[in-house]
Amino acid sequence: MSNLVAPHGGGSLNSLLAPETERAAELERAKGLKQVPMTSKETSDVLMFAMAAYTPLDGFMNEADWKGVCADMKMSDGLFWPIPITLSATDDLAKSIGEGEEVALVDADSGDIMAVMQVNEKYSIDKAFECQHVYTTTDEEHPGVQKVMAQEAFNLAGPVKVLNEGDYPEKYKGLYYSCAESRVLFTEKGWSRVAAFQTRNPMHRSHEHLAKIAVEVTDGVFIHQVLGALKPGDIPAETRTKAIQAMIDNYFVKGTVIQGGYPIEMRYAGPREALIHALIRQNFGCSHLIVGRDHAGVGDYYGPFDAQHIFDTLWDGALETGALKIDITFYCNKCNGMATAKTCPHDKEEQVHISGTKQREMLGNGEDIPATFSRPEVVKVLQDYYATQK
Repeated sequence: MSNLVAPHGGGSLNSLLAPETERAAELERAKGLKQVPMTSKETSDVLMFAMAAYTPLDGFMNEADWKGVCADMKMSDGLFWPIPITLSATDDLAKSIGEGEEVALVDADSGDIMAVMQVNEKYSIDKAFECQHVYTTTDEEHPGVQKVMAQEAFNLAGPVKVLNEGDYPEKYKGLYYSCAESRVLFTEKGWSRVAAFQTRNPMHRSHEHLAKIAVEVTDGVFIHQVLGALKPGDIPAETRTKAIQAMIDNYFVKGTVIQGGYPIEMRYAGPREALIHALIRQNFGCSHLIVGRDHAGVGDYYGPFDAQHIFDTLWDGALETGALKIDITFYCNKCNGMATAKTCPHDKEEQVHISGTKQREMLGNGEDIPATFSRPEVVKVLQDYYATQK
């Protein structure tokens, strides 16, 4: 009997991936359907449906759900959901699709059919309304706002059946766990209190410290990294996974950490994104999400602890997975080790503040990375990667 948190909504996991025995025939049939091209974000959402990460959704949101999620973080039935999951289509294509018609969803980059969908509703949206509520800004310099503003004229809503997970399961074998698979892993280890650590960066000393604090207060940590599209300049997943594994192998007690990955595409929505990261991790079986400084933020759009504070605004029963809130983390020269603002009494001059952005800049410039900043085994993996980029 599992003691893990229940999937979001209180029911069972809802994977929208068709049984393997049906996929070939369904893909063949889908070739005869109208084709709806998807952006990389929409394709990543289809992959999330396949993993059951968006339980209990059965497809892309209708207008009532979209509006409720944007305005109040509630779907029309009252279910908590912080970020809309929608599919857009051009004016001409949307008008050509009849109500109840089945269409094929195609990854625009590869041309591959990924899923079929029954279109039950077509609607246009106020993009500025979505951006202001979800991102707290309509500034198109914000990468999430940029993507919303670039969407096509109409949204299509309806249930989805996923037929293709692309090369993710094979390419990231040993990392690419569905929600059902991660729950089996945690149960086999006897874990019931599991902390998820979300990352799109290789883990430096601050990240390591956050994860070790979580190990102390839970049964284990799920280092769960983004495998979907990132911002230009971010370190690719193949290199990042090697760097993270080097850290786990050398600096964590064996059996206290599992590394995994999932195909979400970051929205950089700060507080709202912290909430959906927690919701998704509830489906993966995690009781906590580590939320440090500026979680899922970008630029100066959010305060350093806005992503922590938003968890305090939720109503009872909205979300089972809670935030493991940890203060700003740094290396203190006087403490001679890692510390947080809550544990270190020394002046700021003694503090070495560490960030993924700064580390990427230093690596790109060929600078030495001090041991106070990142572990040497991790740095070696990253330096080898940057040497290939010259």
